[in-house]
Amino acid sequence: MTTTTTPDVTRVRLRNQRVILEAAEWVFARHGYRGASIQAIAEAAGLPKSNVLYYAGSKRELYVALLERMMSRWNAMLDDISVDDEPAEVIEGFIRSKMALTRSHPQGSRLFAAEILQGAPFLQEYLRGELRDWVESRARVFEQWAQRGLMDAVDPVWLIFLVWSATQHYADFEAQVLGITDRSSLADDDYRSITDFLCRVILKGCGVVSRR
Repeated sequence: MTTTTTPDVTRVRLRNQRVILEAAEWVFARHGYRGASIQAIAEAAGLPKSNVLYYAGSKRELYVALLERMMSRWNAMLDDISVDDEPAEVIEGFIRSKMALTRSHPQGSRLFAAEILQGAPFLQEYLRGELRDWVESRARVFEQWAQRGLMDAVDPVWLIFLVWSATQHYADFEAQVLGITDRSSLADDDYRSITDFLCRVILKGCGVVSRR
């Protein structure tokens, strides 16, 4: 007997997967890998523990999947750049996209930060392999722009680190930002102001020259 998946079943499965991932991201970001449990994730998702295990597998599988999802979102921003692109547009687009992700997925940023602060036990292979290759290939494009006089000869790896850290600060250190600025949350205007500020300072600091 052949079983078919109905649209309703598919919708339920996709909804449960989304709810579980969101709940897990929150629990892991708040408690770290060791402090989190499948039971806590199930409670945050409002689902039975058995459902979480059915859809997500083990705690480790769920944790690694969340880290990989966050890194894929970040890496997608510079995936298609080439030496023929406009440096100002690429770097500004990188900053703006990264800030938008910081705002829309703050828990994912905190999850990644928590993993790194623990010495990246689940990401060592990725950091030393795939991500290192990704950074080096983008760095070569930045170096070629500098050789053509389109930007200063800044260290491109440090530049990528700068964009990562400057944008992620507003998620990872949100309590500090809100405490010092005496806000309960950052508004749309705040994010626009922060993003414009970072674009202006970083582009000027890199000596980016527009060809248009």
